[in-house]
Amino acid sequence: MSEKKIIAVMGATGAQGGGVIRAILEDPGSGFAARAITRDVNSAKAKALRESGAEVVAADVDDTESLRRAFEGAYGAFCVTFYWDHFSPEKELQQGQNLAQAAKAANLKHVVWSTLEDTRQWVPLTDNRMPTLMGKYKVPHFDSKGEANHFFTDAGVPTTMLLTAFYWDNFVSFGSGPKKGPDGKLVFPMPMGDRKLPSIAAEDIGRCAYGILKDPGYIGKTIGIAGGHLTGAEMAAAMSKALGVEIPYYPVPFDVYRGLGFPGAEDLGNMFQFKHDFNEMYCAARSIEESRRLNPKLQSFEKWLAANAQRIPLD
Repeated sequence: MSEKKIIAVMGATGAQGGGVIRAILEDPGSGFAARAITRDVNSAKAKALRESGAEVVAADVDDTESLRRAFEGAYGAFCVTFYWDHFSPEKELQQGQNLAQAAKAANLKHVVWSTLEDTRQWVPLTDNRMPTLMGKYKVPHFDSKGEANHFFTDAGVPTTMLLTAFYWDNFVSFGSGPKKGPDGKLVFPMPMGDRKLPSIAAEDIGRCAYGILKDPGYIGKTIGIAGGHLTGAEMAAAMSKALGVEIPYYPVPFDVYRGLGFPGAEDLGNMFQFKHDFNEMYCAARSIEESRRLNPKLQSFEKWLAANAQRIPLD
């Protein structure tokens, strides 16, 4: 039997990278093996990955040479950065460049770069429909990823740009789910008006990325993924049914959301407005059908809720 092709996975202990690792391990006859890259190889999550069958290698996304060593001998890689660790678009840009340089140096044959739109292509800094943030961004955590795309193409790295979507797991762990109003009743607040939000289970991002890495025909393409295109009202209705409690949708005004004061509120307020104002384009870029071809196990929101609704905090 020929030796398996190694997929090196950044963010291996996180939502997206962890999903890629599990997708590879769930497919033992595929000819691919998982190499989990993490800063701390002795963490509990890293140990669990090793026990599940993944190779675990240390590297730091801020250290290009450590990345090159971690990529050495691999066929491909899943590359992702985590803006919410540091809230710095400049740092994320540098990390994207580090990943591209390391992928080039290691002569990887296929890279999936988890990216997002550079919203300034649609909303220039002179457009006052939403505030400019940090002097030169509209949606910093989108713009820095989108701007970093060119590092991969400029270096000639065989890359698929993967446009991800809002993940439903944010309702569990990021505080994006239903809230109690002043009257003590639950409401689902989201600044999307009546527009549709492309969204997905985090686990399915990993499975879709793995589907891409198995097919070199995706090199050079931009692929967007989603498990559903749902309005806030549709999500609220599905949560109401799954939890057995009435949860009406409240479309939060963008300015109100931007003013909530938590770290990243302005960034996320602009993000939701971008998705709202350019909804047709944003949805069209994220095909449910293509996602299902890549990942036959793709979950609907209802299926995800059946397994996860009870984990959503309601206080």
